[in-house]
Amino acid sequence: MIDAANSSQLRSAALIDPKALMGVRQLELRARIVVEGFWNGLHRSPSHGFSVEFSEYRQYSPGDDPRYLDWKVFARSDRYFIKKFEDETNLRCHLLFDQSRSMSYGSTGYTKERYAATLAATLAYFLHVQGDAVGLLTFDEAVREYLPARHRADHLRRLMLALEQPTGGRSTNLSAPVERLAALARRRGLIVYLSDFLAPLDRLEASLLTLTACGHEVAVFQVLDPAELAFAFGQATVFEDVESARRVFVDPAAGRREYMEKFEAHCAAVRAACQKLGIGHHRVVTDQPLELALFAFLQERLRRSGRSPSTARRR
Repeated sequence: MIDAANSSQLRSAALIDPKALMGVRQLELRARIVVEGFWNGLHRSPSHGFSVEFSEYRQYSPGDDPRYLDWKVFARSDRYFIKKFEDETNLRCHLLFDQSRSMSYGSTGYTKERYAATLAATLAYFLHVQGDAVGLLTFDEAVREYLPARHRADHLRRLMLALEQPTGGRSTNLSAPVERLAALARRRGLIVYLSDFLAPLDRLEASLLTLTACGHEVAVFQVLDPAELAFAFGQATVFEDVESARRVFVDPAAGRREYMEKFEAHCAAVRAACQKLGIGHHRVVTDQPLELALFAFLQERLRRSGRSPSTARRR
């Protein structure tokens, strides 16, 4: 969850309308827009120390060695920042990304897959800019593509291209790809799992345990469409499962209560599995600005490191 005080500070900045953002064709450009807008918003807000703590930069002060000025940051923000050298070990992150057909649903003018791909690309771009290595494993009912964690410009472009692949597969397997990644990512790092998790959960907790038992930090983003949360359909109609092609005639007025109970129970099971293993769980709705999801990710990492925005400002 996002801290209420810091969330209100972020909301006071101009957040990017998701529908306008999804109209930008190039994925990497969408990611860059979110990251740069996010930093600019935080630098203008009272939570400036929060942003500095994460970026591992501090604002230039008279007397600092100008050799350590970061000119790339200056070009983006028109401000002078000094890179901090507190931690010589860069982060290794793998994105575990669901490209199954259930992600192809969208009631907002764009799909969950497009939104989730933009979120994944935003995290990848953010970490890349900080000098961290980022990898990717995409899946539906099986592993589709694997890119090991690296920090190179050409690698980031390959990762973006992999995220843009269309959804497919006949089903979703939430467990096997996790277990495969646990075998591939032997060095401890961060695993970010992005999916709608609308699939059987019988092995999910056990597979996530394989990651935490290996010492990985895990963050889960459950990406959902507003219509899935509200089921606010007006007329009786035929609903089709995009993966199985099964069709069911449903009267929303009669079936909404049962749907909502089952849907919330399913989501609660995902959340409970994460909480049991100490994994950060974030429910993201596709009509919400992506900066909020990035903020939640960063705030969770601060919490796990035992630091806070207030301690950052005192440093």
